[in-house]
Amino acid sequence: MSESLKKKTLKGVGWSFVDNIASSGVTFLVGLVLARLLTPTEYGIMAMIAIFIAISDSIIDSGFSNALIRKVDIKREDYNTVFFFNLIVGISLYVLLFFCSPAISEFFKEPLLVPVTRVIGLVLVINALSIIQRTIFVKEINFKIQTKISFIASISSGVIGIGMALLNYGVWSLVAQQLSRQFFNALFLWIYSHWRPAWEFSIESFKELFGFGSKLLVSGLIDTAYRNVYYVVIGRFYSSSQLGQYTRAGQFNTIFSSNLTAVVQRVSYPVLSSIQEDPERLLEGYRKIIKMTMLVAFSCMLGLAAIAKPLILVLIGEKWLQSVYYLQIICFSGMLYPLQAINLNILQVKGRSDLFLKLEIIKKVIAVGPIVIGIFWGIEYMLWGSVFTSFIAYFLNSYYSADLVNYPTKKQIMDIFPSFLVSFFIAGVMWCITLFSLSIYVMLPLQCLTGLILAILVYEKLRLPEYLEVRQLVCSLLHRKNKLDNKQIWTKN
Repeated sequence: MSESLKKKTLKGVGWSFVDNIASSGVTFLVGLVLARLLTPTEYGIMAMIAIFIAISDSIIDSGFSNALIRKVDIKREDYNTVFFFNLIVGISLYVLLFFCSPAISEFFKEPLLVPVTRVIGLVLVINALSIIQRTIFVKEINFKIQTKISFIASISSGVIGIGMALLNYGVWSLVAQQLSRQFFNALFLWIYSHWRPAWEFSIESFKELFGFGSKLLVSGLIDTAYRNVYYVVIGRFYSSSQLGQYTRAGQFNTIFSSNLTAVVQRVSYPVLSSIQEDPERLLEGYRKIIKMTMLVAFSCMLGLAAIAKPLILVLIGEKWLQSVYYLQIICFSGMLYPLQAINLNILQVKGRSDLFLKLEIIKKVIAVGPIVIGIFWGIEYMLWGSVFTSFIAYFLNSYYSADLVNYPTKKQIMDIFPSFLVSFFIAGVMWCITLFSLSIYVMLPLQCLTGLILAILVYEKLRLPEYLEVRQLVCSLLHRKNKLDNKQIWTKN
């Protein structure tokens, strides 16, 4: 990897990481406050509508974002064409959702879903207005501005959500939080972006971009439906309260697994796309990304499983105790999610959206089994089934990506296995602390401190290349921060 590209990647990773930590961290903290003010049932109501919003967002984007990022010779008409497509589809889907809200309410047997669906559905139109601006920033590997925007939006929407919860607005505080967050995101993306739409629509551009994006659209729809179908199954066959417990567990998982994946995907895709014609550089960069990502993923997810119970009890209280077991199971499937996503990324980089679609279909057919189990035998069995399917999904993804970059599954496993063993050992030690009769307020910091010290000692002893790369990345980011702070001090003086 060239020095300039390495610096650009480092900067992108840094700001993307800060973006996710800032926005998701604030959202997570706001969620902790709301979880103490609201009930699992109110969270369950919001989860019931999640699949419809998520699928609609996938249709609005239709794979065009990735197609634009990948395209080298981008033109003005490409952006304008996609913008108006996004907007028309967004408005159409909102109208459809508006009139389908009574049927959704009847399906879940929840009357409040009618007004909730009609209000929260406005996020579809809001998101459609800012897809191009966001795509341009990603294509340029410019996450600094997105970080600022996400932080402002998260803080503002959090204040609104907590304020309404304190005034006893119940589920509407969650609606207001989500709606206002998307509104502020869109507003500031328009303010910071220099791009403005022109009255232009090219059929040729649409056909070219949709030729690549259409397969990603179908793949995205399948994946989105699968990731949200658990909400449907639990919401339909169990109670709103149980769905709320599952949702809360998923949100704890998101702060680590999904955010890590998002950071890596956002940065690695444009970076790897820029070197797609150089096989050696592509393999080198790809391998580094996998090894570094999984070191962090294994550490975070296995560590989270170990501290799940005291963490939930300390942060949101005993009324959410049921979510502990859900979270622990989800952690085992979540730890492989970044690895799956990275292997899929290479298919997009190589322009193999056909393989991308084929894989999604195969994996989701296999995933039907756990869903059926959940309907008849219980939520826990469904989640354990998802752990099993996550391993199958990885092997399928890596099998097909191997031929494209000469990086077979066996080699990948050999590369990441040392990190897994270290993380599993450390998590085991952390979990053993729960066997002692300690206050949860003592147990939680003791577990975290033990895990951190052990990780540093073991990795410093082993000197794994991926650990050294991560350490260098962290040190570089801290150095940049210190330089920025010193510059600000000197400027003030």
